[in-house]
Amino acid sequence: MKSSTGASGYDDILLTSQPDRNAPHLINVIKESTAKVVVVIAFDSDFVVVVEELLRQNVSGHIWVASEAWATFDLLSEERFKGILLSTIGFAIFHGNMLKIKACAAPDSNTNCRLFKEAVTGYLSRPGDIIMGGTFLIHLDRVYSDIQFTSKPPELQCQMFAIEYYQSMQALIFAVEEINSNPELLPNITLGYDVLDTCYTLRRAAQGTLSMLSGGTESTPNYNCHQGTRLAGVVGDSASTRTILMAQILGLYQYPQISYFATSPVLSDRNLFPSFFRTLLQYIKKVNFKTPAGNRVFFDESGNPPAIYDIVNWHLTSQGSLGQITVGKYDLSAPNGKSLNVDNGLINWASKTQIPVSKCSPSCPSGFRKVIVPGKPPCCYECARCPQGQISNQTDAVECHPCSWDTWPNLQQDRCLPRPTEFLSYEQPLGYSLAAISIFSSFTPITILGVLIRYNKTPIVRANNYSLSCLLLLSLFLCFLCSLGFIGYPQPEKCLLRQVAFGMVFALCISCVLAKTITVVIAFNATKPGSRLRKWTGVKVSYCVIGFCALIQILDCALWLIFSPPFHELDTDIQPGVIIANCNEGSPTAFWCMLGYLGLLASISFIVAFLARRLPDSFNEAKLITFSMLAFLSVWVSFIPAYLSARGMYTVAMEVFAILSSSWAVVGCIFLPKCFIILFRPNLNSREHLIGKRTA
Repeated sequence: MKSSTGASGYDDILLTSQPDRNAPHLINVIKESTAKVVVVIAFDSDFVVVVEELLRQNVSGHIWVASEAWATFDLLSEERFKGILLSTIGFAIFHGNMLKIKACAAPDSNTNCRLFKEAVTGYLSRPGDIIMGGTFLIHLDRVYSDIQFTSKPPELQCQMFAIEYYQSMQALIFAVEEINSNPELLPNITLGYDVLDTCYTLRRAAQGTLSMLSGGTESTPNYNCHQGTRLAGVVGDSASTRTILMAQILGLYQYPQISYFATSPVLSDRNLFPSFFRTLLQYIKKVNFKTPAGNRVFFDESGNPPAIYDIVNWHLTSQGSLGQITVGKYDLSAPNGKSLNVDNGLINWASKTQIPVSKCSPSCPSGFRKVIVPGKPPCCYECARCPQGQISNQTDAVECHPCSWDTWPNLQQDRCLPRPTEFLSYEQPLGYSLAAISIFSSFTPITILGVLIRYNKTPIVRANNYSLSCLLLLSLFLCFLCSLGFIGYPQPEKCLLRQVAFGMVFALCISCVLAKTITVVIAFNATKPGSRLRKWTGVKVSYCVIGFCALIQILDCALWLIFSPPFHELDTDIQPGVIIANCNEGSPTAFWCMLGYLGLLASISFIVAFLARRLPDSFNEAKLITFSMLAFLSVWVSFIPAYLSARGMYTVAMEVFAILSSSWAVVGCIFLPKCFIILFRPNLNSREHLIGKRTA
C-alpha cells in the first residue's frame, strides 16, 4: 500500500497472514500522512478487510488507486462503502468483445452415456480428428450469490473479460487453423479444439479438465463418451495453482499438458508430474497476429503479452451503490507512444469541483526549488530560495538555473534582468563633486604661482628658492588635474595611463619638496666659516635631486607598462547584481611599489625637514615642509586600509580623495602662509625683518 503524489508518502504492507490484514496499523499510517491519494495493490478479499476497518474508524477523504485485482470487485461496490471508495481510480483488465460461446455438439444418442452432472459453461469447441484441449482465464472476476453452505452453490457468474488471456486463447485457435489450412503438415487429419474459461477458480479448472477427458459437456471420470475422437493434450493453465491441479488429473491418464504461464518450481518434478511441460520462450516470442476484432496478439522478449488496461472511475449509480465507468485506457502497444489516454471530463470526483490535491508538502513557487528532507520520502520536501544569481520560473522546480554573466535575477528570482553597470561617473553626485573640486583646486597653485611671479623681487620669495617653488606649484597643478583621469567610464587608454600619470606627477612634486628641504639645510650650513658646502649651494644640486628621484619612478612605471600594464575590466564578482567597470592594475606589485616609492620620498623629506626646523631664519621653510609631509603621509597611510576595504566605484573615489587631500596638504602648509604674508602682512616681507631674525 502506497500513497501517491508522484512519489511515495509512505509504503506499507498488507499482511495476508493475519486475520485483520494489519489493517489497524495501515489506518493509523493513512491518518497520520498528509497524502490524500493511496495506491493499493492487493487482492479483493484482502483489501475488503481494510475497507471494513476504514468504515469502522470513519476514515474518508482519500482517493484510492486500485490494481486490477479489485478495480471492479462487486463486494466493495456496496452502498455502505461509498463514503470511502467514491471517486476511486482503477486499472481494470481491458474489456473486449468475447466471441460467441458455443455449446459442445450433442453427444451420440446411441451411446447413452450421459450421466446426471451439471453442464460446463464458457465452452468453445471445434470438431476434429484430433482434439487440442485448452484452459484459459478469459474472465477475472466471479460472483457468488447467497452462499449459505446448506446446499449446493449455484453456477458461477463470470465477469470482467481479460483481453491478454483472451489473446492467449486466440493464439491456440490461430495455430489450429493454420495447421488445418496447410495440407502438408497433417495430411487427411483435421485438428479440433476444446477451450474452457476457468474464471479464476480451481473448481472450473477441475470441471474443464474432467470434461475434456470425458469428451463432452458432462464431467465423467474414467469414461470417454466419444471413442472416435482423440484428445492429444491440454494447453493450460495460466496460474500455477490451477496448473498443478490439472497436472495431477491429466498425469493419471498420461495426457500431456503444456502451460504457458505457470512458474511454480514444483511443476519441474518429473516424478510428480510426468506429463507436464512448459512452453519455449523462443517460440512464444514469434507469435504475432491480429484477431477478427482487430486486436494484435504478440509477446515481448520475456514472453509477456502487452499490458492493456481500462481506466475505471467509481461513481454512484441510480440505486445508490458504487459502479465503474471506463474513463480511459492504458495500452503499452499503442502507436506513437501514447500509452495512457484519459478523458478527464468523464471522471467524477467526490469534491465535484476540482481535481483533489495530494501532497506531503505545498508547491514551491517560482524563485524557489525543492530540497529533499533527509529521512523522508521524495514527495516530502522543503522549499528553498534559489541561490544568489539563479532563478526558477516554474512551480516545483527541482533545480535553479543561473543567469547569464550580464544579467541578474529580480527580487522574486523568477526572471533575469540586465545588470546595471557601475563606475565613477560625471553624472553621479559623487563624481561631479570630485570633478568640481579637482578643477577648482587646480586653479589654486596657478594663482599662487601668479602671486610669486608678481612679487618675485621680495625677500620672502627670493629667500625660499624661487625657481623650485615655481616648479613645485606646476607639479601640484598637474597633481590636481590627474585626479580627473579617475572619473568617467574607464576606457582602455585611460586605464593604461591614469595610475602612471599619477605616480610620475606626484614623484615630481615630492622630489621638489625634498630638493627644497636639502637646499635649506645646505644653505644654512654653507654660511659657517670654512664650510665645504659652499660649492653645493647652486641650483644644479636641486635639479639633480629632482631628476634622480623622478627617474627612479619613471623606470618603475616603464617596467609596469611593459610587462603587466593596466587594462579595462568588467567585474561581476565584487558586487552581486552589478557590473563594475574598472581598471585592473595588471600588476598589484608594481602599483604598490609606485605608491611605496612616493611614501619613501615623503618620509625622507619629513625627516630632513624635521631636523632642520630650528635653523635661524624668519622665512625658514623647514617647519612648513615638516607639517606638509606629515599631513601627506597621514593621508596616504589612511588611504591603504580604506582602499582595500572599498568596493566598486568607491575604490576609485577613495584614491581621488587621497590625491586631492595630499595635494592640498602641500599647498596649504607650504604656500598659503607665504601668500598671507605677501598679500596681507607686507611689513614682514622685508630685508630688515629677515636680517633682524638672523641676528636674534
